[in-house]
Amino acid sequence: MKKLIVLAFVGFLAQLIDGALGMAYGVTSSSLLLAFGIAPAVASASVHLSEVVTTAASGVSHIKFGNVDKKMVYRLIIPGSIGAFTGACFLSNLPGDIVKPYVSAFLLLLGFYVLFRFLFKFQSNEEKESKPLSVKQSIPLGLIAGFADATGGGGWGPIATPVLLSKKGMTARKVVGTVDTSEFAIAVSATVGFILSLGWETVNWLWVGALMLGGIFAAPIAAWLVRKVPAQLMGILVGGFIILVNARTILTTWVTNESSYPVIYGFILLGWGAAILFGIRKMKADQTLEKEMVIS
Repeated sequence: MKKLIVLAFVGFLAQLIDGALGMAYGVTSSSLLLAFGIAPAVASASVHLSEVVTTAASGVSHIKFGNVDKKMVYRLIIPGSIGAFTGACFLSNLPGDIVKPYVSAFLLLLGFYVLFRFLFKFQSNEEKESKPLSVKQSIPLGLIAGFADATGGGGWGPIATPVLLSKKGMTARKVVGTVDTSEFAIAVSATVGFILSLGWETVNWLWVGALMLGGIFAAPIAAWLVRKVPAQLMGILVGGFIILVNARTILTTWVTNESSYPVIYGFILLGWGAAILFGIRKMKADQTLEKEMVIS
């Protein structure tokens, strides 16, 4: 029972982060299951099965709060579903651990770009703009993100969110809501692939149920937060989180001196905190300037 309560809390926390920042449900949940000694394929199958319910709840919540670009959802779900199903079917034969750090290095750089864009390049009129990826751009993004999601136990958000955020005109609120909503189709496709490959008997239904329960409670709270938090601040939060998550993957893969981890994490958190404070001050200054222009 104690383990189930912990899993329910993890599901709540993972969905709260995922629903608010557009990523991390799979990464958080998979990491815990792997820590319990579950095989990677079984852990990923359990996470995706729970995501079928949590992403549905998250998608409904984001749609209700107006956080979704429906056109972008339609462009992502077909290639994303194909990639997720393929990744699930071939997980046991893929060198995911070898590829993962290189993908993380790319995403780390993308995270710095997202942080820079929302700190220095963001314009308030972006809230009114809508420039979704073209079909040619969304197909490879969906395939790669869906494939990575199934093989790594989490990758749809970490890949799709920063790529969409890096495109000028895509607001942070719409990106997070769109990525979370489209993830339902990816979770369903990955689950079908896992069940066909592994069978129903490999799934621990109590663990899946606990993760589902926690995620269902967190979904509407996260969608409300996305609606209330200013777009520029949301972009800064997401950018910092992208850097933190991918720095962990790179450190655990290529840096053998574990004693240096706290120092590196400390610098990242300190820089992220400074960026948040700078962003808040910049938003207040911009608001004051707009008010003065209206008065004059």
